[in-house]
Amino acid sequence: MKKLLFILTLFLFTLNSFAQTGEQFAEQNAVIDTFKVLYPTKLQSKVDRIVTTLLSRYHYKKVDLNDSLSSIIFDNYIKTLDYNRMYFLQSDIDHFEKYRYSLDDYLKEGILYAPFEIFDTFKNRLTERMHYVVDRLKTEFDYSISETFIPDRKKAKWAKNTEELDDIWRKRLKNDALNKKLAKEDWEKTSKTLTKRYQRFHKVILQYNPEDVFQIYMNAFASSIDPHTSYFSPITSENFDISMSLSFEGIGASLMVKDDYTTIARIIPGGPAAKSKNLFENDRIVAVGQGKDGEMVDVVGWRIDSVVKLIRGKKGTMVRLAILRADATFDMPTEEVKLIRDKIKLEEQAASSKIINIEENEKIYKLGVIDVPAFYIDFEAQRKRDPDYRSTTRDVKKLITKLEKENVDGLIIDLRSDGGGSLQEAVQLTGLFIKEGPVVQVKSSDGKIEVDRDPDPSLFYDKPMAVLINRYSASASEIFAGAIQDYGRGVIIGEQSFGKGTVQNLIDLNRFMPTKDEDLGKLKITVAKFYRITGSSTQLLGVMPDVQFPSLPRDEFGEASEPSALPWDQIAPTEYQIYGDIETYVPKLEEEHEKRIKDNFEFQYLKEDIEEYKIRKKKVEYSLNEEVRAKEREKFEKRKEERKKEREKYENLELKGKEEVKKPNIRIDDPLLEETGFILADLMILENGR
Repeated sequence: MKKLLFILTLFLFTLNSFAQTGEQFAEQNAVIDTFKVLYPTKLQSKVDRIVTTLLSRYHYKKVDLNDSLSSIIFDNYIKTLDYNRMYFLQSDIDHFEKYRYSLDDYLKEGILYAPFEIFDTFKNRLTERMHYVVDRLKTEFDYSISETFIPDRKKAKWAKNTEELDDIWRKRLKNDALNKKLAKEDWEKTSKTLTKRYQRFHKVILQYNPEDVFQIYMNAFASSIDPHTSYFSPITSENFDISMSLSFEGIGASLMVKDDYTTIARIIPGGPAAKSKNLFENDRIVAVGQGKDGEMVDVVGWRIDSVVKLIRGKKGTMVRLAILRADATFDMPTEEVKLIRDKIKLEEQAASSKIINIEENEKIYKLGVIDVPAFYIDFEAQRKRDPDYRSTTRDVKKLITKLEKENVDGLIIDLRSDGGGSLQEAVQLTGLFIKEGPVVQVKSSDGKIEVDRDPDPSLFYDKPMAVLINRYSASASEIFAGAIQDYGRGVIIGEQSFGKGTVQNLIDLNRFMPTKDEDLGKLKITVAKFYRITGSSTQLLGVMPDVQFPSLPRDEFGEASEPSALPWDQIAPTEYQIYGDIETYVPKLEEEHEKRIKDNFEFQYLKEDIEEYKIRKKKVEYSLNEEVRAKEREKFEKRKEERKKEREKYENLELKGKEEVKKPNIRIDDPLLEETGFILADLMILENGR
């Protein structure tokens, strides 16, 4: 269920318990009333009115809560509960239609019976489905029949009756079972695993309380306005507050629920996930195992906090994740990722540097690379006037000073997967590379525009530079990259960035209705937008690189993939002085780049993967015939093995103790960084040849 609950940051949660086994989790809350009907509370009615008032008055979008928005909220709520149209019948939807144009009035008045009635129907339909699942999984499927399965039913018609829904579910279960069979799992184990999968999900829904239902409904409302506005129920808010006060221990990843899968929302710099270099945003977790050989527990359809309980654990212990990659379709095999849980230190999340050597035109260019995983600042230490407080800008200054002593010829700022952070740091970091001038414009919900300027009139670094971005570079990263591009201060390389050009505030709802004993939760609300000094918004469009690397289509990734994302627009530009004319060199940089990557097998693999992904995304139906699916999987595994052999040709081994280990090879380990180095070297050649 897409974003059914909320994002939990795994690395923060170190409550006084370790990882649970699937069986331990299943034994909890054993007594559940299947027929219990949930009702809204009087307090929730009051919170409803507060949230509605705040969103209507203070959201950047200037929300007009009318019948049109009511219809969107209605659809959002139905999608949140049954995103793939696997539970409700057409008759249910017809019955709910009476609420389509009434939710706006209900929200204003604090009337909540509609969402609770819809949820109760959903819970009953889910119970019916579970009866069918348990019964159907008693008998193995016939995989020799030529029939197909349609996994994506978001735009499909609702099932007319139970018989039609049974057939949809039969094919879904058969697809699940076929994937298990192709992974060499016997029927007895498959039947047991799949039965447990759906029973656990059923149990999770049965344990929902009024607070859970209310949060889902409020977020259906909030997300209809924009994707970054959300309501945190008291328990969610409490968990968030607890997490912020604890030491960082876990795998170092933020998770969200998307389409029944626990999905990687963000990789935390310095954590085990980041260090493994084998876990990425939008990868889906299918199963979790403890230690080297603990049983893999299937977690598809689980509530996210239950998945957290399986993944978190003692520092130094291993957790194994069965991963379905972000660009993989439902019929593709999973990959196992092994991680050693660890405490994440601030130092490991800080900016870091290294030197790479690039040979171009028979000359070796020594390039400094500074990896900036986030725009951070220790506000508390700064407030206490600690002279050594940590921040991105302070750390980068030290790293540049160190690199200058090594006589580097140029600098690469690596902002890949940097999701942003402190606006102040984005402005100050930009200031290291320009003498003076504006960096970003911020337009508030009341229409006022503020210009944030470089506070330091000196130019700290004046040599050639490049900024490397990808589709997960967002917010503060886009402010920095956009400013460097607008000033002509450096060449921007990589993928079109995420496109998050909005600012959110977190509001404690108790401020608006003080209560002695009740926590009302919090509201995260969009209150402003970022604009570049040219007047162009970074919202939706992001930053377009000067030299663009092959990239997956943006309809699945980035701000543009969100239906309620605020639009791109522009305001008047500010006055600023351009430093260089990078645009003049871009055609030649692109020409040389294209020549190089023709002979670079890693770039060719990337292009092949993108084209393959585009083809797979157009595929609507998947065969449920074992022979057909086996051939498809064999083709995938063969290509994987061929690539592995190609890479081995370039691997160098060295002795470490008594074992041979692979020496770092930038062409294989980070081909995008290597190519960025070549492009920066080309820029220096062109500038010197003027």
